[in-house]
Amino acid sequence: MSQHDKTCQSAFLPLPLGDAERALYRSQGFLKLGPVLNPLGLNRLRSECMTTWSAAKTAFDPTGTWLQNALLPNIHHHSELVRHYYFDGPLVDVATQLIGPNIKAATSQLTFKLRGNTQSFGWHQDNGYGELDPYNSISCLTTLDDTDEDNGCLWVVPGSHQQGQVNYVHTLDDKASQVSIDMQVNTDQAIPIPLKAGHCLILDCHLLHMSQGNTTMERDRRILFTRYADADAVEVYNHREPRLGRLLRGVTRFPEVKHYESELPTPWRNP
Repeated sequence: MSQHDKTCQSAFLPLPLGDAERALYRSQGFLKLGPVLNPLGLNRLRSECMTTWSAAKTAFDPTGTWLQNALLPNIHHHSELVRHYYFDGPLVDVATQLIGPNIKAATSQLTFKLRGNTQSFGWHQDNGYGELDPYNSISCLTTLDDTDEDNGCLWVVPGSHQQGQVNYVHTLDDKASQVSIDMQVNTDQAIPIPLKAGHCLILDCHLLHMSQGNTTMERDRRILFTRYADADAVEVYNHREPRLGRLLRGVTRFPEVKHYESELPTPWRNP
């Protein structure tokens, strides 16, 4: 391992899961973990993400869509530390414990609600935006700021993942035109999930969740979103083509997955 890779690795903190944590995740459909970054790692990750965000995004536009105002995909193409965190950080080990031994990277993006962005993001399942089979992918939301109800923390309905995939059709055309989902949900059991900066929230792909707008004028709500899936996961909405993502652990039956993003710098551990 090079000194540079050691520096990257030292930014992360291990996240071993015990039987109790795994059982809690299976029962409620989410798990709060952390911290996953030490203070120096958090500051560097925040800096690299903000540099990319500022270069790509304009000021908040109240007439724009939530996705235009608050989402930036493929952040691992632009931030070296994100790439290391995404490809071989502690969340990959979490994924092997919750999904299985064969894991690929499925999504990396920034979901930012900077101060003054009062747009909410409606109730949805993450598998509604990108239905993957097998239905065991996980979403990992790493907070770059303290999050609470005032600046737009997530709300979840505990146990709602047990209903499975909701019959909501989100087509390739919908994805291309950035159509957002806003499901009608009984919110009697909904709870907010505040988090400290540098902590992480793990979501089952079927868990119902949403976020309100950031009503503060002095605090941002910045989240690094990463998603992991079974290495053989296919896109149901795309004629069951394999979801392309770097193979991180184990094996896959798809050659295109095995070699996907092989041109990107390799982290300290090879798949």
